[in-house]
Amino acid sequence: MTTLAPDSTRVPTRTASDFAPLVARVKAAGLLDRRRGRYAVSITINLLAGAAIVTGVVLLGDSWWQLALAALAAVFSAQSGFVGHDAGHQQIARTHRANRVLGFLHGDLLLGMSYGWWTHKHNRHHANPNHEDKDPDVAGGALVWSSQQAAARSSRVAHWFTRNQHIMFFPMLLLEGLHLKVASWRTLPQRPPKDRWIEATLLSAHLVGYLALVFLSMPFLTGLAFVVVHQTLFGLYLGSAFAPNHKGMPMPGPNDRWDFLRKQVLTSRNVRGGPVTDWALGALNYQVEHHLFPSMPRPNLRTAQPIVRDYCAEIGIPYTETGLVESYAIGLRHLRGVGD
Repeated sequence: MTTLAPDSTRVPTRTASDFAPLVARVKAAGLLDRRRGRYAVSITINLLAGAAIVTGVVLLGDSWWQLALAALAAVFSAQSGFVGHDAGHQQIARTHRANRVLGFLHGDLLLGMSYGWWTHKHNRHHANPNHEDKDPDVAGGALVWSSQQAAARSSRVAHWFTRNQHIMFFPMLLLEGLHLKVASWRTLPQRPPKDRWIEATLLSAHLVGYLALVFLSMPFLTGLAFVVVHQTLFGLYLGSAFAPNHKGMPMPGPNDRWDFLRKQVLTSRNVRGGPVTDWALGALNYQVEHHLFPSMPRPNLRTAQPIVRDYCAEIGIPYTETGLVESYAIGLRHLRGVGD
């Protein structure tokens, strides 16, 4: 691990102007400029891969080889999720409307996941990462992320689960795909009226089209196995891509007053890797850079990393970077420590 972020008592004194010089350097390098051509190519390749999988499902028919296609479909689904994520951050197109259209198509239509709900939730996370009172990603739920949340557990079953949550973490990700779909439908009434009808139509089209494709192309048991494999691996893949980014990093308390730069850097962790890692994780392995510049196009994050890392060293802010396996280990150790 390159560095380990300190606890809140060792955070350097905040300076309101610290972020401005970094913004100037990033802008001078042209790293906030749109990469529409690059996105057009990657989106087209991803859609063609999805179309090839659909064609394979239809042509294979009654065959257990369909489960191999289900695993490939999980990869395609996660990559579509990364596109929806980038659209939500306005990284792809020049206008907000065009990004919304891309988000609705990749989220609601292709995945059956509400783009509006997820974007609203994700923006709250970006505003206050790892803050247990403000970040929905570390709010107490099935898992607990702080000793205060653990202490609030009362039943024996909850105590047992809390003590073993580090063991249950990855198995629980197998249900993440289902959770995203259920949450999308459950929160649909909370969406603005216009968006509600757009998303309801697209979510319904996804559900009908998905079930028709599966159960008209193969026998019921094979189709059921296809759905289980696809959705569980999709949840595992997507959850595993987001898991290394903040879990086990400092969690600011209610009395901490970190400025924007420190709030984003100290709570985020990068994952080392090359082009394959970048593709597999949707460039979320550059989490520090992504949190500092959410609208920066994904292809520019790798170039921005040395600029950000050098600047953090220059002004004395710890910059955390680990390997992928180590990042998971840190997160699991945090869960175990809280559970204990």
